[in-house]
Order: sequence, then C-alpha cells, then structure tokens
Amino acid sequence: MYESYWRKLGDRCSMVISGNDLMSYFSNPGNLCWFLMPELDHAIRRLHGVVRNAIADDDRFIVVGTGSTQLFHALLYALSSPNEPEPISVVAAAPFYSSYPEETEFLRSGLYKWAGDAYSFNKDGPYIEVVTSPNNPDGAIRGAVVNRKGGKLIHDLAYYWPQYTPITGRANYDVMLFTFSKATGHAGSRIGWVIVKDKEIATKMVKFIELNSIGVSKESQLRAAKILGVISDDCLNSGPNKEENFFEYGQHLMSERWEKLREVVKRNGVFSLPKYSPDYCNFSGEYTDHNPAYAWLKSKEGLNSDNLLREHKIVTRGGTKFGVGSKYTRISMLSSDDEFNLLLERLSAIKVTTNGNY
Repeated sequence: MYESYWRKLGDRCSMVISGNDLMSYFSNPGNLCWFLMPELDHAIRRLHGVVRNAIADDDRFIVVGTGSTQLFHALLYALSSPNEPEPISVVAAAPFYSSYPEETEFLRSGLYKWAGDAYSFNKDGPYIEVVTSPNNPDGAIRGAVVNRKGGKLIHDLAYYWPQYTPITGRANYDVMLFTFSKATGHAGSRIGWVIVKDKEIATKMVKFIELNSIGVSKESQLRAAKILGVISDDCLNSGPNKEENFFEYGQHLMSERWEKLREVVKRNGVFSLPKYSPDYCNFSGEYTDHNPAYAWLKSKEGLNSDNLLREHKIVTRGGTKFGVGSKYTRISMLSSDDEFNLLLERLSAIKVTTNGNY
C-alpha cells in the first residue's frame, strides 16, 4: 500500500553498502543488546519521541529482532521460568491475533503453553497475557483483562501509529512490542523491536536471539534506521516547502479506504463493521478517526463469512482462527490499490436476493 509514497522519495532512502562493510557479528559490544546497530537505536528512540506514541528514553532497553515473530518467542522465553513445576499459561482476549496460539505451541516448549481466551481464563498461578492495542483483528483499543497476581504482560503495539489510530498518549508499559513492517510497510526487511524496562528481561531476550540467530542482519537494521530517520525529519519539517509526511499520507489513504469500504458494506446489506469514535491525536493536534489495518466483518446470523467471501473469490481469515465464531472474518486494508479496488468490486457483487440467498 505504501509503495507509491516511498517511490516518490527517490534516493532519499537509498544507501550504499560496500563489500567490506558490516562483516563482524558485533554491532555495539558495549550495549546490552550487542547486535543492535547504534544508528537504529537512535532512530527508534527519536521516532517514538516525534510521534509521542511510546516512552523510549535512555533508561529503557531496546532489543531488536528479526521481525516481531522472533521477538514474541524471545519474550515468552524471557517471561517464563525454568523453575516452575508446569509451563506458564499464555492468554489473550478474543478475538486475538491468529498467530499467537500457533507460535506459542509450535515448539511444544516446557516453559509456556497456550491457554486460550483471557476472558475465560481462571487458573491460579503465574500467567502471560498478550495485550494487542489497537487489536488485530478488530482494531479495538485494549487493556489487560485478567489482572491477577503473578501476571506478566506483553503489550503488542504494532498498530499504534498515526495512520491507524489517534495517538492519545505515550505508552509506558514494562514490555512494548513494535514492528517495522506495520509502521512503514517494509515487511521484507524483517525488523522489529521491543522497548523493555527491566534489565533482566532484556538480558534474557538478548540471550534467546543470540542462540537463535546470533543477532540480526546489520543491512536490514541500517535500512530501517535510514527510513525511520527520513520519517522523523519530515515530521519535524515546518519550513515553507513542507510536504505531506509519511503518517499524514498514511492517515489520509487509510481514511479514504475505510470510507469506500463502509459505503460498499452499507449497500450490500450482508455484513456489518465495527464503529469507532474519533479521538484527539497528540501527533496531529486534531481529532482523527480510527482506521485499522484490518476490517473485521460480521455477517448476518447463520452465515459463514469466510466461506461466503471465498465463494466470491475474496481471500480472508475466518473468525475461528481468532478465537470467535465463523460469522466473523478479517480482511486486510493494506493491499495495493489494484487489489483493494478489486476487493470493493467483488464485495459489491454480493447481494441479498428475495429468497434470502447470496
């Protein structure tokens, strides 16, 4: 979705890496996260300061990973204990991100296990709750659900950026997970980061990544640092030649897409969409709408949304993968313009007939 924006910037995000550059495993031996490039460390802290979506001051530790998936595994390792008699339970409030159960169970770890929906979790003892806000798949602003002694929280803030949601305050949690792909669209670089308060947790995460991949690609880190730096520069530019910065561009584009989708859904009468109230955005200085990265469609009672859409050649991810019923399904709002327009066209073709068929 963001390709056209980055294309128009031309060489501003380009960089040259020579054959003899970046050959060592080490990026910054004096840093706790020794494979984190100083340039990326600076760019991350600076961008969070500009956007004001999270506290990333110098007293916080930043751990970089190969995307948020590796970091999620590192966090599960860091927040669990080998001394417990049984694996620690991992929960999230439904609808939850569909990959959480699979990622948690994939290695069949003796340290942690998936325990399902946080709303129905009633087991005593320590637990890990994943709080995704804005939530994937439904875009809701979330807080912790279980709220019991012994709980440890992972705040997944992948979508807490101005193009998706109003920035209502600087997040200040013990563990905050972000990913380059959702912030800027650069999924192929495979970069994510976690802002951590506790040194012991950060140290365990670093050890996990050291054993898992001996660090993170320096080339990807430098590219991410370059792009994040350009975004910060443009956001801070208040000169006479100021152009639309990346987040303004993204917010306008997402707003246009959501307006078009809501009109199509309203006309076909088969589905409904969540409703969101505008909030004051500290980044833009005005009230803005919530424009989530995914549309959470709900069909009329008795209909399987995923099956119905696939019959009309629309690929979605059904609600059962997110811990809820089949009347729900998730559609990406981040596709290319051509794909998004085709989505609208095919959604428009779904009509209710007089006999109740579709």
